[in-house]
Amino acid sequence: NYNLLLYFIAAHFDTAVARLLVGIKCDLDNIREVSVDEAKGVAESEGLFFIETSTLDSTNVKTAFEIAIKEIYNNIRRKLLNSDSYKAKLSVNRVTLTKDGADSNRSRLGLI
Repeated sequence: NYNLLLYFIAAHFDTAVARLLVGIKCDLDNIREVSVDEAKGVAESEGLFFIETSTLDSTNVKTAFEIAIKEIYNNIRRKLLNSDSYKAKLSVNRVTLTKDGADSNRSRLGLI
C-alpha cells in the first residue's frame, strides 16, 4: 500500500528527501498491472514526480536519477534559505544604502 509507505517516509525521513513515483519495466506494456493514468493520478494527488523507466533499454533511467538529484538539491537549498542561522547571517552582513550611512558603509568596506 503506497499510503503506508508515504506516511513512513514523511514520519522518518528528512524533508530533503526526493519523493518520486517510478514506474518500472515500461517496455513490458503487455503485463502492466497499473495504468499510466492511475500512476500519474497517484503521483499528482501525493505531490510526487512520476516517470516510467526501463532498465532493459535504459529508457528514462538517467532522467529519473537527474530528477531525484535536482529535487534533493532544491529541497536542501530551500531548507537552508529558510533556516534561522542563514537569516541571521544575512542580517549581520546587511549594508545600508541610504545617503546618511553611505560614507560609514564605504569606510567600513575599505572603499574610501
